[in-house]
Amino acid sequence: MTLPFDTDQPETAAAIVAPNAGLSTRTGWDLVEAAFRADLIVPSASNFLIGNGYLGYRGTFEEDRQDGFVACVVSDTYDMADGKWRELCNAPNGLFTEVRVDGEAVSPTTGTVDVFKRRLDLQHGVFSRRLSWRHGGAAVTITGERFASFADIHLLALRYTVTADRATELDLYTGIDGQVWSLNGDHFRTCRAEQVDDRLVMTATLTESGIDLVVAEAIALTAPSSTAMDVSEGERQILRTGRLALAEGQSVELLKLVAIYSGNDVDDPRSAALAGLDRAVAVGYDRLKADHAAAWDAQWADTDVRIDGDPAAQVALRFCLYHNIIATPAHSDHLPVGARGLSCQAYQGAAFWDQEIFNLPAFLFTRPAVARALLTFRHKTLDGARGKARRLGYRGAFYAWVSGASGEELCPDFFFKDVLSGRPIRNHFNDWQIHVSPDIVYALWQYWLATGDWGLIEDHGAEIAFEVARFLVSHAYFKEPKNRYELIRLLGPDEYHENVDNNAFTNYQAAFALRTAAAIHERLAQDNPDRLARLAAAIGLDDGEPAVWAKTADHMYLPAPDPETLLIPQFDGIFDLADRRPDDVRQDLKDPGEYWGWPNGVAVHTQVSKQADVVQLFCLHEGFDDAVVRANYDYYEARCQHGSSLSYSAHALVAARIGHADQAYDYFMRTALVDLENTAKAISGGTFIGGIHTAACAGAWQVAVFGFGGVRLAEDALTIDPRLPKNWAAMSFPIAYRGGRLTVSVAGDTVTVAADLANPAALPLRIKGRSITLDPGRLSAGSAGGLKPERPLF
Repeated sequence: MTLPFDTDQPETAAAIVAPNAGLSTRTGWDLVEAAFRADLIVPSASNFLIGNGYLGYRGTFEEDRQDGFVACVVSDTYDMADGKWRELCNAPNGLFTEVRVDGEAVSPTTGTVDVFKRRLDLQHGVFSRRLSWRHGGAAVTITGERFASFADIHLLALRYTVTADRATELDLYTGIDGQVWSLNGDHFRTCRAEQVDDRLVMTATLTESGIDLVVAEAIALTAPSSTAMDVSEGERQILRTGRLALAEGQSVELLKLVAIYSGNDVDDPRSAALAGLDRAVAVGYDRLKADHAAAWDAQWADTDVRIDGDPAAQVALRFCLYHNIIATPAHSDHLPVGARGLSCQAYQGAAFWDQEIFNLPAFLFTRPAVARALLTFRHKTLDGARGKARRLGYRGAFYAWVSGASGEELCPDFFFKDVLSGRPIRNHFNDWQIHVSPDIVYALWQYWLATGDWGLIEDHGAEIAFEVARFLVSHAYFKEPKNRYELIRLLGPDEYHENVDNNAFTNYQAAFALRTAAAIHERLAQDNPDRLARLAAAIGLDDGEPAVWAKTADHMYLPAPDPETLLIPQFDGIFDLADRRPDDVRQDLKDPGEYWGWPNGVAVHTQVSKQADVVQLFCLHEGFDDAVVRANYDYYEARCQHGSSLSYSAHALVAARIGHADQAYDYFMRTALVDLENTAKAISGGTFIGGIHTAACAGAWQVAVFGFGGVRLAEDALTIDPRLPKNWAAMSFPIAYRGGRLTVSVAGDTVTVAADLANPAALPLRIKGRSITLDPGRLSAGSAGGLKPERPLF
């Protein structure tokens, strides 16, 4: 087998992408690692992940076992094994394959390694590796290629070849290994292995839920001579074993197909896995790979952002888009995007506010049906949000800070621990961080503006918006002497400062959500009173409630810019805290693993923030004067620790819009490389939080398209006002808008917008300040110029 890096192309042809991690690209579509780094075992396996939204298989090696952090994380397998953490499960490893020579396992950590390559083809979601290995008198080369089918999401496929560089006798072990890596307890109550004709099957029954997770495997072996493979069972293993004698230059090729189903997918996952496996075997590896590649080609046609003049930025952005795609359960409307996707079990495979504010926009403007499914998921979890509100003494819907498939709160009361004392820290992410609910309403309204799909609002969005409005009204306090409503005891995006009052981001989002709910009610009353009547009866909505929502919004305290400094207080009293910088505060740490935040972390009594907060407000609401945005950006940026991977993209986006070009590019590259360069913390307060930062990945798209591409969503049009980094000669990207598709191309001072011939109608645009209506199949070009800021929304 010839892999893409098995060429005579000189090493100097590669462009360096992540120097600290030794990653390069040859094509702009791939990542290549040319040396094994034991210190990067965990992050490298995340970076080289293959997946399809249903499962994620880490970029480990076929011979790796539990201690090598192998994981095949499967969606919709939420299970609790330790009494605290409900998380997704790692399936038994159906791709396990090991070669032994003279009893020594062939791997990068044994023998003498002459050649090591690991490659991820981002364009077609294919992982490949090459290892030339010597030990004693033996020398072999292993090449492997695998993919998680994008055309059949239950399928994994592997092509594995062993070539004898010298005459060698070797032992081949391949099968299903049920001894898997798990963060928080053993999720397999039982593991049953069996052989069904020439198939191997392992059924793992989950500890809490009792559902079955089934892995079925089939192989085809091509060797110089007939080789008998014996089947044996061990502790949570069922393996085929065989001895092969290879002359110098001879090879053995192994094809493996693996089907995975759970009891949450179908009633009989064992039968489904065997049937799926039989279908795949009938199709064959090469056709399966071709179908998989075609599905990826269609995805990239809707998604790819092309950059001319900056190969490192190009491949880093494609890496981010790839991971945002494979983290998202596009096949379902009842599952979330996990904060670490399917790269590991960290953050429980659950949705945070990241889903609506970071992940969703990248689909809203590329594949709107996926954005619709994610918002439908929020409707299906509405009862969980209602239950949380009732439990905490509120009305309406208080969405979980950490939400799985049920919508129940998965975030434990004690998330971190004090590394100095060993005692758990009571964090209030799950009851004081209320902005997740209005964030969802914000995303609903953005969806409507971008798609014109009022049907989603009628079917799902109205009920969400009304219940969130009820929650916000029940949470707000009316301060009669000040004639205003306030939101107290909050935790904003800056999670270091808990129990604060009037977090600006939260208050502005709340006012927006209340106004949106009232506007939806008004339109339904005019256009579809019967639908409104049915919904009102179903949720017990009083006729007077919408007026209360509007009144609360009108009287909501929205922290305004100071007339002299133009600064917006992040929360009440922030400017009374010690005005220090992150590097100074870091010197106060007694242990580098300390949690910086509430109640007694080193940042709590300072103005140092964990991540963008007021700056995040400007990412969503653009109606502030440029001078206000610039003053607040400059102030808060200097005091931001960037302790969250979400922070870089927010700063990049705002910096691009206010003309801080160098900072915008720097923060863009920080967010795009956060995983590739392994710059984010893997452990915080004693809790593992490694894996792929899916929201940062989606944030990189936002910076490229919204920041540098200048795309903004207004009530009446899509506005485009690009501001390319100085080292980008050109960029182009597709945009989905109001049922149609556009291609935006920027080169120098010229921006060109092409409307797809198949668009159903003309689209309203504002290009470089010029308003036009672009008919299907037409092209529009504009020269340098700038848009004036929109009027304030509040």
